[in-house]
Amino acid sequence: MAPNFQSEGEFVRWLQRLAPPRTPNVRLGIGDDAAVVRIAPDQELILTTDMSIEGVHFSRRLHPARSVGHRALARSLSDIAAMGAAPRYALVSLALAHSSGQHWVQGFYLGIRALAERFGVAVIGGDTARVPDGCFVDVIVAGEAGRGRALSRAGARPGDEIWVSGRLGLSAWGLELLKSQRRPRSTDAAAALHAHLYPEPQCGLGQFLSQRRLASALMDISDGLSTDLSRLCAASGVGAKIWAERLPILATGDPPHALTLALHGGEDYQLLFTVPARRAARLPARFHGLPLRQIGEIQRGRRLSLVGIDGNTSDLEPGGWDYFRK
Repeated sequence: MAPNFQSEGEFVRWLQRLAPPRTPNVRLGIGDDAAVVRIAPDQELILTTDMSIEGVHFSRRLHPARSVGHRALARSLSDIAAMGAAPRYALVSLALAHSSGQHWVQGFYLGIRALAERFGVAVIGGDTARVPDGCFVDVIVAGEAGRGRALSRAGARPGDEIWVSGRLGLSAWGLELLKSQRRPRSTDAAAALHAHLYPEPQCGLGQFLSQRRLASALMDISDGLSTDLSRLCAASGVGAKIWAERLPILATGDPPHALTLALHGGEDYQLLFTVPARRAARLPARFHGLPLRQIGEIQRGRRLSLVGIDGNTSDLEPGGWDYFRK
């Protein structure tokens, strides 16, 4: 009888027990944003893979082919950013139904190519297949970091400050606008649409945090702040408190809705990281124009809490994306 998994975290823990033992050169395996393998005395290989499935991650009715390609590669680049590494190579596999035309396929690969060129990533191979219906994409990205420089989500300690980059909830708002077919009536709304269709992986910031040895733990925000913070805390064996008034929320015209988007909206691909208090003064307010903001602190225990705008504290439940949650 197959296990009945209640969450992605539960599945990952089950898989860790099932997987064969790590070889000595594997520093990080199942359970982080990417795997870390020592390939030379002073060098580590960073490996990640991400699937994009029509009807789950994208809709051809809403997402242009170029956006589908861009988003598929961006997801894996964001995982490399979450390790503080530099992306180098990509393998792109695409399975299509017979109904997919050449024009759509060309747009898809143009989206891949444009983003790969911007980040200096060489697309070196992949695979193709026909499927009865829909579209399936898998992207593998390999990156590199100096030995011991790749970060993980498991290093947060009580007293560390919790920081995020960018504005949270932007992609989720963009998806709402797409589904409603409303024209953006503000610069924020236009930015939300662009952030959803063409997200920006924060590889430069990840490398900065790694090279300057500023962050104690690091991951990307792909499934929503509440969910990803819970994963970082679980990996580190700690709890956290965040303040609603410190969150970089959006000017949607509906503050409670904007707070919900910031806490639980997915696909922002911003970075979530913890910084020992003694190092926080070395963090800039902006990194190449990207705002950085402290939103909370790591605490002892396992509780995640939110201090509301009214000053009341409540439990922060993971409310972002989880493939196994019904």
